[in-house]
Amino acid sequence: MTYIAKPHLHHPTLTKNKVGYTRRDYEGRISTLCAGCGHDSISAAIIQACWELDIEPHRVAKLSGIGCSSKTPDYFLGASHGFNTVHGRMPSVLTGANLANRDLLYLGVSGDGDSASIGLGQFANAMRRGVNMAYIVENNGVYGLTKGQFSATADRGSKSKKGVVNSDSPVDLVGLALQLGATYVARSFSGDKAQLVPLIKGAMSHGGAAFIDVISPCVTFNNHGGSTKSYDYVRQHNEAVSRIDFMDMHSEITTQYEPGDVVEVQQHDGSLLRLRKLHPEYDPTDRYKAMSYMQEHQARGEVVTGLLYVDPLATDLHMALNTTHRPLNTLGSGQLCPGAKALEKINAALR
Repeated sequence: MTYIAKPHLHHPTLTKNKVGYTRRDYEGRISTLCAGCGHDSISAAIIQACWELDIEPHRVAKLSGIGCSSKTPDYFLGASHGFNTVHGRMPSVLTGANLANRDLLYLGVSGDGDSASIGLGQFANAMRRGVNMAYIVENNGVYGLTKGQFSATADRGSKSKKGVVNSDSPVDLVGLALQLGATYVARSFSGDKAQLVPLIKGAMSHGGAAFIDVISPCVTFNNHGGSTKSYDYVRQHNEAVSRIDFMDMHSEITTQYEPGDVVEVQQHDGSLLRLRKLHPEYDPTDRYKAMSYMQEHQARGEVVTGLLYVDPLATDLHMALNTTHRPLNTLGSGQLCPGAKALEKINAALR
């Protein structure tokens, strides 16, 4: 396979963010995915979000499993930590890394096959445990690497490229994330960068289990009439619940808004997620109404996108386990093994 390297030289006039990086510093290798693949648009949105958040690339740990989607971490944040796990096992490996070093920002990238089939149990436990991570599923409804079979998220009644009709009920990862206790839940479309970038920024700044399901059309196997994951279908059936902008409180940001209501949700780090309602009846802080709203619109054949739910008082796994604020991988043997008397005290408390 031919490897094409990007030039390392940057034009001297490229704009730098507050930590001294240009947008190109957040890029990775040249993509080998099909031209027009929605996954590449998601990679571009992640690059844009991290650059705008002034994140130092070495502070990010990106993990993935197996599939077209799990290849994409190679295409963004080339200077960050990366780990490609086995099929469906990204959440458990990320959980272990997060427990060892809580100082990093964790970004899990997966696909509908990786998370909704072989990795469904791993996805469920990462959400219910509140692992502090931004979990992005690049959802195209097919197994692209094995020539376009229906995945577990394919809608019942949708057609394959060969005309076969899917008779199975889909796994709704957004609905599962809401039920399992994720504290930041969103759905977006790879073709809507204006919506996707602030959603990613909010997820990476949330401080709890944040999940984004991104419908990402497969141009080779699932972008035809009859598919509910195609570019045309999503554009025609998109029901956006909100128009959002991420507001960092560490600096003054000015912007223009159309008339309408605004809801501000403060995040753990003090930053604000500013949500502009398009539907007055929609409340993004009510978990159960969010599930009901999604089901109502799904019955009409509409794809609900936007920030579906956020808990401003989110907790994470470290808080639940009451771990030390100092990363575990920096502790010495004396702190990790305090001796027989300390062990005796712990055992006594369990009797």
